[in-house]
Amino acid sequence: MSKPQQGRLWIWLWLSLTWIVLDQITKLWVQARLEFGAVVEVTSFFNLVHVLNPGAAFSFLANQEGWQRHFLSVVAVVASIVIVVLMRGSRGKPFALFCLSSILGGAIGNLIDRVMYGAVVDFLDFYWQTVHWPAFNVADVAISLGAVGLIVNELFFTRTDSPTSKAAPRKKA
Repeated sequence: MSKPQQGRLWIWLWLSLTWIVLDQITKLWVQARLEFGAVVEVTSFFNLVHVLNPGAAFSFLANQEGWQRHFLSVVAVVASIVIVVLMRGSRGKPFALFCLSSILGGAIGNLIDRVMYGAVVDFLDFYWQTVHWPAFNVADVAISLGAVGLIVNELFFTRTDSPTSKAAPRKKA
């Protein structure tokens, strides 16, 4: 890889680091300002809360006996390595790199929590009447934004020419 290409990858790794820092700062703020379990009503559809999620998205595996902390940490490390490899292969595709950088930053942000606390600090609680969306955090926003972006990119903006999509050359009569 040439020097300019390495430099471009560092830009995207800095974006990942920005997500990590933003995630950790917001979590530290919540931990400093809200007691564990606290609920602060902000609007008629949004609360700030202070909860710990030992599971994955939507509290998947949260009720297990503790093994999920190590399992999900390993998954985050492996995913981070795979994402960096994918980023190296996505040079020249800024939107894909933005999405991958976001996912990487979110994965590492939540990994830091798992290592430090054994669970992920969540604090954003959106709801409608009595129905609450599972609480989440900035790392989750980064992961979701990146994942949706990759799906949209793949469905609508990635051009692939398959052998069946090309017309056969015309013969002259």
